[in-house]
Amino acid sequence: MKKKWNLKLEILGLVLALLWLAPFYLMFVNSFKSKKEIFMDTISPPENWSFDNYITAFEELDFLQTLFNSLLITVVSVVLIIVFSAMAAYALSRAKSKLSTVLFFTFVAAMLIPFQSVMIPLVTVFGKFELLNRGGLIFMYIGFGASLSIFLYHGALNNIPRSLDEAATIDGANRWQVFWHIIFPILKPITVTVAILNIIWIWNDYLLPSLVINTPGSETIPLKMFFFFGEYTKQWHLALAGLTLAIVPVIIFYFFAQREIIKGVSDGAVK
Repeated sequence: MKKKWNLKLEILGLVLALLWLAPFYLMFVNSFKSKKEIFMDTISPPENWSFDNYITAFEELDFLQTLFNSLLITVVSVVLIIVFSAMAAYALSRAKSKLSTVLFFTFVAAMLIPFQSVMIPLVTVFGKFELLNRGGLIFMYIGFGASLSIFLYHGALNNIPRSLDEAATIDGANRWQVFWHIIFPILKPITVTVAILNIIWIWNDYLLPSLVINTPGSETIPLKMFFFFGEYTKQWHLALAGLTLAIVPVIIFYFFAQREIIKGVSDGAVK
């Protein structure tokens, strides 16, 4: 009875996997076809596997520059979010006072504020200081990503005994050394979780870059893809090739980081 049930679950899982992979299959095979071939036969593989669509999409997307912009903004934003959030959460966790409690709940409450309610004032203020560029976008990502990150770090830090801090202090370590050499390495599982959440959000974000980036050549991949689809909205062979190029960096990232991602999530769950 148990074997039959397991077999049914495996078949169900296989069907769900095929359903999930179907859009990626259609996107991939049709990106090698001509416009005529796509409308004649959408499902079958192309007769001639031509890379002409990818060459055109690569040039029109200015892919290397756009990829560099997304990587720069994502990496710098995530690193700074991790550094500042971890230090802020450590300070709030160890300094037990009314002020630290108020500050912590202020960060928690900030997660409830919808971005749409602040985006117009935010862009207006940043426009006055001429910060509508990649640097201003990174600064905004730090602000919007800090609340959830501090909340996650704060919960993890509450499970780390203060005796570690006291033992390191007795051995001659200052507060900076205690945090970076003792506490922060213990936070690796939650750091991986924070990094994953922020990478997914920042890499795929369209709305904030569309409001902040106003300099040609500074567009991120989602923003550039929006303009690309607008220009080639009826030329699906080029649009699908561009979309495939856009998701390749994400696939490569998960391929190399899957071990750390799974380990970080599982270790965080155990703790």
